[in-house]
Amino acid sequence: MQSDNRVFDDFVKFVNGAAGTVAGMAREGEAAARERFKGFVGGMDFVARDEFDAVKAMAAAARDENDVLRARIEALEARLGAGGATAGTTAKRAKTTKGDADPAL
Repeated sequence: MQSDNRVFDDFVKFVNGAAGTVAGMAREGEAAARERFKGFVGGMDFVARDEFDAVKAMAAAARDENDVLRARIEALEARLGAGGATAGTTAKRAKTTKGDADPAL
């Protein structure tokens, strides 16, 4: 059954139009707020997740390599100590500083 009341029909059309306008304004406001937030966060020097994961993988690989090298150094030191290091190599090792590389090792 359709209403013959023209005022009621006009009011319904007005409310529907207003609801659509309010929904559009809400979407535009949300988009603007999202852009402002992205600009704010972007200025804080955050990194993207994929960059973080890449650096995390590099750190894990460096840690593994460090463990391998540490084991190798310990094995060389044990071999030098157990093999009866000569006085020359002992004196040479004593002269090297932390930053110098010892070519005998």
